[in-house]
Amino acid sequence: MLMTANESDPAAVRGGITEDEAAALYRLMTWLSPSFPVGAFAYSSGIEWAVEAGDITDAASLRGWLAAMLADGSGFCDAVFLAQSHRAASEHNQSGLKEIAELAAAFVPSRERQLETTTQGRAFIEIARAAWNSPGLDAMIAACDGAIVYPVAVGIVSAAHGIPLAPSLHAFLHAVVSNWISAGSRLIPLGQTDSQRVLADLEPVVAATATRAGAASLDDLGSATFRADLAGLRHETQYTRLFRS
Repeated sequence: MLMTANESDPAAVRGGITEDEAAALYRLMTWLSPSFPVGAFAYSSGIEWAVEAGDITDAASLRGWLAAMLADGSGFCDAVFLAQSHRAASEHNQSGLKEIAELAAAFVPSRERQLETTTQGRAFIEIARAAWNSPGLDAMIAACDGAIVYPVAVGIVSAAHGIPLAPSLHAFLHAVVSNWISAGSRLIPLGQTDSQRVLADLEPVVAATATRAGAASLDDLGSATFRADLAGLRHETQYTRLFRS
């Protein structure tokens, strides 16, 4: 039925969400869904070695390990790079974007993590561009002039589509921690209920990390998760393994 002048506004019918907000939500849910084909299922970010070494043995130890990775390790650093690349892309600051992309690629602590994040970054850009291309996106990608790691890719694509930074950060960190939990659930192993409990317990850590990263500068980058970094390095020589990192 066609809408008449006396009928409700579409935004009101949708509960107050505008057409642009609905599109942004749809795209974020798609791009950062476990089913989006960036190959995240193939990587554990060193969790596989941590399980073999006995650092992670159950839901509680997995939760503690991931909370540290989120707040004090790669989770926070990746979120900062996403925020900085999003801002640079939104401002069409090509030289700044190139510097951020180079720093983010150099910041990865191990060879396998480098493979993981650059492979996912390339896949994310290629698939998002093929399905949802945006004017100016090609120029932003070209400005990076080299490998683009996953968080920078998410920042660039989100900015190109006019998706605000805050929801982009939250959705990205949710996707990252969900993949970590998926890897842990297969390795420990954990049941579905325990896995969801870990995800629920990490909700405030994800929210706090997103807020802190959104307000941080590149000078605030740094991590203190040495055991997790060691796990990524040790995984490279692990004799039997399921994951690529």
